[in-house]
Amino acid sequence: MASWYGAEFQGSRTADGERFDQHALTAASRSFPIGTHVRVTNLANGRSVVVRVNDRGPFVHGRVLDVSHAAATALGMVGRGTARVRVESVGEGSAPTVTGHARVRRPRRRRLR
Repeated sequence: MASWYGAEFQGSRTADGERFDQHALTAASRSFPIGTHVRVTNLANGRSVVVRVNDRGPFVHGRVLDVSHAAATALGMVGRGTARVRVESVGEGSAPTVTGHARVRRPRRRRLR
């Protein structure tokens, strides 16, 4: 399960020391190292986005990722607040991207609920 965070944290320092930007494609994770790029796929609608992990969290039981408002918008989860997602590491060199439907499966994928 993923959730999102936005305006209330705008400008706050993230775990990597940068300022949080709700308009950037970023995420907070307890499992992935800072700087890792991950593909997040909303299992309800198939929409996916590649985000860069730049913070730690979420700190709510059962949640595996907090994504920025921009990422939540791309995933179509702003209204609901949370979504069941699949999270896959895509390598450090990948730039954040958005796609309509994710069909690429990587060997190091993690299925998270």
